[in-house]
Amino acid sequence: MADNSSPDSRDEKTTARSQPEMADPTGRRQSVALNIVENPLRRFSPEKTVADARIFAESHDMAEHADLFGRAALVAREPNQFDGMTELDDAERAALAYERDHKWHGSKMLWYSIGLCAIGAATQGWDQTGSNGANLSFPQEFGLTNELGEVNPGRDEWIVGVVNAIIFLTAGLVTWLLDWSDVRNSGAFIVDPLNHYFGRRGEIFITACILTATPIGSGFAQSWQGLFAARFIMGIGIGAKNATVPIYSAEMAPARIRGALVMFWQLWVVAGIFLGFCANVIVKDTGDISWRLQLGSAFIPSFVLGIGIFFCPESPRWLMKHGKHAKGFRSMIILRDHPIIAARDFYYSNVIYAEELKLARGAGYFARLWDCFAVPRIRRSNYVISFYSSSIFQRVGYTAEQALYASLGYGAVQVVFTIPTLFLIDTKGRRTLTLATFPFMAIFLLAAGLSLLKTTGSRGEQIGPVVLFVYLFTIAYSLGEGPVAFQYSAEVFPTIQREQGMAWAVCINNTFAGILSLTFPRMQSVMTPTGAFGFYAGLNLIAWFMIFCFVRETKQLTLEELDQVFSVPTSKFIGHELTVWLPYFIKRHILRKNIAKPPQIIEKDDKVKELVDE
Repeated sequence: MADNSSPDSRDEKTTARSQPEMADPTGRRQSVALNIVENPLRRFSPEKTVADARIFAESHDMAEHADLFGRAALVAREPNQFDGMTELDDAERAALAYERDHKWHGSKMLWYSIGLCAIGAATQGWDQTGSNGANLSFPQEFGLTNELGEVNPGRDEWIVGVVNAIIFLTAGLVTWLLDWSDVRNSGAFIVDPLNHYFGRRGEIFITACILTATPIGSGFAQSWQGLFAARFIMGIGIGAKNATVPIYSAEMAPARIRGALVMFWQLWVVAGIFLGFCANVIVKDTGDISWRLQLGSAFIPSFVLGIGIFFCPESPRWLMKHGKHAKGFRSMIILRDHPIIAARDFYYSNVIYAEELKLARGAGYFARLWDCFAVPRIRRSNYVISFYSSSIFQRVGYTAEQALYASLGYGAVQVVFTIPTLFLIDTKGRRTLTLATFPFMAIFLLAAGLSLLKTTGSRGEQIGPVVLFVYLFTIAYSLGEGPVAFQYSAEVFPTIQREQGMAWAVCINNTFAGILSLTFPRMQSVMTPTGAFGFYAGLNLIAWFMIFCFVRETKQLTLEELDQVFSVPTSKFIGHELTVWLPYFIKRHILRKNIAKPPQIIEKDDKVKELVDE
């Protein structure tokens, strides 16, 4: 039965449950955490835990695995104490020890599935850069430029903007209609029925087909209206894909490296950006059809995704959510290196999912919605550069060919500096990376805009600072906000609300990306390029403030444990950050004082146990 208490009272109960007293009479440590992520299996004795796990297996057509689930439940109950469990055999202990000592170890199918989904992300990046190169020539094809080759001010600027922006506006509209109709219980528009009837794999295949056909259609467009129509349909596929692929990746990945594995999405978005720039340069000398080839080449990664998805297993958590536990466990076995690891992860997911059904149905929706869009809602200034970098570089003095090569360098910078985040996102954390990089993004973007004011000196003196600061902005973006946004959105919602939560995140992200892509050509005319860059720099500062106030850390927690992280009231979280964390940061890292680190506001209970036992 669902809990009908108010969200506030539920938060209070959860917080109280997760705040045991930990005073140390020696004075060595008064506290190790203000709120503890609780393992619900520790509420019961080992014997009760084993009995419940056996009943679970037998009641879901997995009786042959009842003993395995019993042992796995003990491991899930005390994940760091498996060495002393006599119930496990030597092979199981060896598998668990190898997993503990080799963070990046995983089954071949896990890596294949994550990698394949990441390739699908390249479609979005490739299309952005296909449009980037095409912006130099398709306006001339459709009579939108003057005799100097510049886009006519006014109506034609808006046409160029809407052709670039429509894929994101459509994607945002599709996911908004999805979520609004779902909230009203009248049936979703696209993403929800595709996930419900076809599963994660089926939905990805359908969107891959859309994203294979529409770039080819864009290349054959005979008018700007035809190009607009093809990209409108493409946006439907992008919106549906963006709302599903990160979830699919997050639901397959183990908690210890989930951030890095799901972050392959962003790595391949930027890889797609780079490959798109490569394609732009390769076909630049093909004459009047170059822009058609630049747009059409974006079908390649989606074609690979559509074929490869047939060999991937369905999401174990999606199968569990739909009552197909036996199939879900078979999928989990394929995605893990040993049955004991698969049974541990699958059973623990089910236990906390049952807790969600009792405590979280509908209660945390808008709270998690806020935490979700606090990051990606302003993950948008980079889209403007991805769409218009060639136009920006041309405007400051590059020829069309030189602008394409400068944009190629921009894409290469994104790829190179996204790679380190693979190793940082699960150690330093999502919140830390974004808080550290957003101020630099604002500074470099503002500096790039101010550099545009220089009109004297050699061409190199005029162009060099603009290119430098655009590249520095890209480095900061690639180390923080770029990889974190979709990763965070894919994991923060509980299982029972994950589809609609991710849909809202994708809606806000794509809608604002579309709005900025639509308005940038006109903003350059009305506000000047310097004013436009300054505007985007201000948005980055707003984003930093929102992240500081609302974004919680989620590193190395299971998807199910995150429900307890977001049960800490927002007012209490902000109060702790302002009165505890911020003063500590200033004293320790700015004033360089040697002071003790204050207690964390959120910590896992097994970590707390280790610290208390020291």
